[in-house]
Amino acid sequence: MTHTDNEKVNSNALVEAVETQKSTPHNIDDDPVYSYKEQRKIIRRVDFRLILMLGFLHCVCLIDRGNLGGAAVTGMIEELHLVGNQYNEIAVSFFPPYICLQIFGPILVRKIGPINYLSGVCFIWGALSAGFVNKWEQMVGIRVIIGGLEAGFFPASVYLISTWYTRYDIQQRYAIFYLLGCVAAAFTGILSYGLTFMNGLGGLTAWRWIFVIQGLLTSVIAVIGWFVLIDFPDRMKTSKRNFLSDSEYDFIMRRIEKDRADVILEPFSLKKYLGAGLDINIWAFGFIYFSSTTTAYAISFFLPTIYEGMGFSRGASLCLYAPPYAAAGILMVVTSRIGDKYHIRGPIIIFNALVTITGLPLLGFTKGIAPRMVGAFLTTMGCNANIPASMAYQANNIRGQWKRAFASAVFVGLGASGGMTGSLVFRTQDAPNYHPGVLTSLGLSVLAIVLVLLLSLRFYILNKKVARGELVIGNLPGFKYTY
Repeated sequence: MTHTDNEKVNSNALVEAVETQKSTPHNIDDDPVYSYKEQRKIIRRVDFRLILMLGFLHCVCLIDRGNLGGAAVTGMIEELHLVGNQYNEIAVSFFPPYICLQIFGPILVRKIGPINYLSGVCFIWGALSAGFVNKWEQMVGIRVIIGGLEAGFFPASVYLISTWYTRYDIQQRYAIFYLLGCVAAAFTGILSYGLTFMNGLGGLTAWRWIFVIQGLLTSVIAVIGWFVLIDFPDRMKTSKRNFLSDSEYDFIMRRIEKDRADVILEPFSLKKYLGAGLDINIWAFGFIYFSSTTTAYAISFFLPTIYEGMGFSRGASLCLYAPPYAAAGILMVVTSRIGDKYHIRGPIIIFNALVTITGLPLLGFTKGIAPRMVGAFLTTMGCNANIPASMAYQANNIRGQWKRAFASAVFVGLGASGGMTGSLVFRTQDAPNYHPGVLTSLGLSVLAIVLVLLLSLRFYILNKKVARGELVIGNLPGFKYTY
């Protein structure tokens, strides 16, 4: 792939910015054209078009992925005659194609463009409602197809966001992006409960209406996304969707160059793309993410049934799904603001992991409703707050767009593996306490803390070498790891 003249926007200025980055310290907010207030205004316009729209797409994505829990307690298990591990097999069938096809998301979003790719796959999986299946094998087939379609969405979104923002602006953006997904998770239960009143309407039972209405919502949001989403910053200046002036686009690109000097996409090389897999940091970031998503997915799939095991009614179990996710959103935003303000990543992940470690024993090993509810809150808060924290940790420590793209695919692929693990270790026969799943999640939370400590030590040593002029990270003199 070669760059067109249109893609080489203001190349002389960008090269000059790179040289300045290499030779002198700088402040990202220092700009020769725009004041700090004007800069914030421009960035807020990007936030509105990019973060909010991707957040809403992610919201309906999680609705479609997580509606199994609501369907399970509104008649799906009985109507499809699910026995043994069949519910677990339906839940887990989504993940093999989702994991295997992750690596193509960042490539496809570059080739097809984020507007067509992200809104297109979202529309298609929304149209594939599972509300009309009559056998559990058909449900498995639908989940496999949806898993394949969704595979590229999340890594492509993570990659796209990382190309628009500097390293210490990004955790709050990831938090908002993921927080909108948490809102979906929070209100999926309430929405599912409301849809139970459609039971029998049009000859469809309640659980079928859950899939039909939520699938329709997904397709509608996807159409809106096609009109609102934006392209990569290096291509927006020549796009018909341009919503900033040429000078404002140049400002966006200048600040990325000042931060990490990788705004212009280098020619694609499959060898170089896959060669990024030799970076041990990428796999450590991925396993930290895996540790969080295992618990997050398990809670998403099984929280309504855990509530039923406590003695709550079906309606109460669905409605009580929301409050822990609202609390998780608060923790997510607070820790993200602290992480961006003080330029820290690892301590935030450790704190959230400790919150999870506190909640899991209360959820799985206590008897009273009150301590188990506290455990449900703490577990949901800690594991979900660590998802944007892990994203920012990874994004801050990767240089080069294709390496960033590969890292996003590996990162999200391992996160999806956490979904598969969460589906399997929280087994129906272990209800109501799910001890094997709780113990697995505890062990993985400890693993996340250990990996962060090891990476922090590694980054500290390497940054010292950079300071002494003994090492150049990512071919950019002066670039240091964030820990």
